Amino acid sequence: MKRNMNLTKLKTGTLEIIPGLGIAFLVAVCSKFLAQWLPTLGAATIAILLGILLGNTFLRNPILEKGTKVAEGKLLEFSVVLLGTTVTFQTIAQIGLKGGLFVLLQMSLTIMGAYIIGKKMKFSDNMALLMAGGNAVCGSSAVASIAPAINAKEEEKGQIITLVNLLGTILMLLLPLIGGILYPSNLLAKSALVGGTLQSVGQVVASASMIDSKAVELAMLFKIMRIMLLVVVVFLFSQFKNRGTLPESQIIESAANKSALPWYVAGFLLACIINSVFHLPVQISSTAHFFSSWFEITALAAIGLRLDFQKFFKEGKRFLYYGLSVGAVQVVLALLLLSFLRIG
Repeated sequence: MKRNMNLTKLKTGTLEIIPGLGIAFLVAVCSKFLAQWLPTLGAATIAILLGILLGNTFLRNPILEKGTKVAEGKLLEFSVVLLGTTVTFQTIAQIGLKGGLFVLLQMSLTIMGAYIIGKKMKFSDNMALLMAGGNAVCGSSAVASIAPAINAKEEEKGQIITLVNLLGTILMLLLPLIGGILYPSNLLAKSALVGGTLQSVGQVVASASMIDSKAVELAMLFKIMRIMLLVVVVFLFSQFKNRGTLPESQIIESAANKSALPWYVAGFLLACIINSVFHLPVQISSTAHFFSSWFEITALAAIGLRLDFQKFFKEGKRFLYYGLSVGAVQVVLALLLLSFLRIG
């Protein structure tokens, strides 16, 4: 009886996923088709823009939610892992020590800037910390990891996730334009600008795709460096918020439990190591790239379909000003650091 009930739940869950997943894939197919006439934009960019347009007009339907959530999350994660088969140690070496220093400085200064701006605008400690971590590390995932460590309320978490996603969407479209104007022939600088600034993995992939496929690889390396520092950020935020109330050993254990390295980052690194040591045959790399590309475009279509502008406008002007201020600080910091470190 219990087994039958589990099978029924599994079938029901699968059926609930199909509509949203199917629509996301159809948007991806349309994007691939349109990209033939709009090669400058590319399929990835078209997918997310078309998703935003349809998701806020004709396809505003709760029945699509579960499927688009799976497409946005799991497909993008698999895409990142497969991307690792096209990257080697030589690719990583292009980033160098300067690239690592850029990530550390950019993250540290973004955290300080977002927190100070938040406090000046009379936001709570929790919201300022969530905004700082979400923008400095990896968007919604960072916010979700930091929230329990600092005892943030669900409402605070939801508001900041909405704001971080809005800001990321704006920067996702702007950064390739800024990079193209300031660094027309410096691919590494453009990749660092995108991978070192944007909030979510999906936004990094979409934005870098507007540059070229090589930029996606490099930008993802900058992004993965930031994700790997999530456990450090959660620990520091938890220690800051719980200073004097919890022993350090308990804070360390709590931070580690709440911010384990995402499986797709570990998968990306493993695939990269295998490709570097054994030099995977071209057939394997090309097949992995084919599926990675389709997973990526379908996931980006889903991100667009799930982006609800009504939620953003409900938060009010103060939230929008906060997001735009933090975004401006991030971009200016990135440009100054790129110039100071002479990356590229």
